[in-house]
Amino acid sequence: MANALRFLIVDDFSTMRRIVRNLLKESGFPDADEAEDGVAALHKLRSSKFDFVVTDINMPNMNGFQLLAEIKQDDKLKHLPVLMVTAEARKEDIVAAAQGGAAGYIVKPFTKATLEEKVNLILKKLGM
Repeated sequence: MANALRFLIVDDFSTMRRIVRNLLKESGFPDADEAEDGVAALHKLRSSKFDFVVTDINMPNMNGFQLLAEIKQDDKLKHLPVLMVTAEARKEDIVAAAQGGAAGYIVKPFTKATLEEKVNLILKKLGM
């Protein structure tokens, strides 16, 4: 059941994490945890079970691309879909996200409909 999925929201701004969390909840995905950067996210991913990662790209300590690379290199995590979120719609970022194995990419600010559509599209593609 899609609604039983557990999300990890990674963003250095707590307000943005809260917004994404609320949008996911409104979209029928109430189970979410948060991390303030890639380092904290990786720790949570390795110590708990998650089904989906929504991560910002620009963060201190470990950015979204570095986190994506770590996830894809880890045999226990590489199956996780990663949705990249950024404030900048730079073509090279979109290409880098795709080449790095990201499941999708959205640009801030985005609506509930955009997030819901992307998440459902990714889940459908993965047969979840």
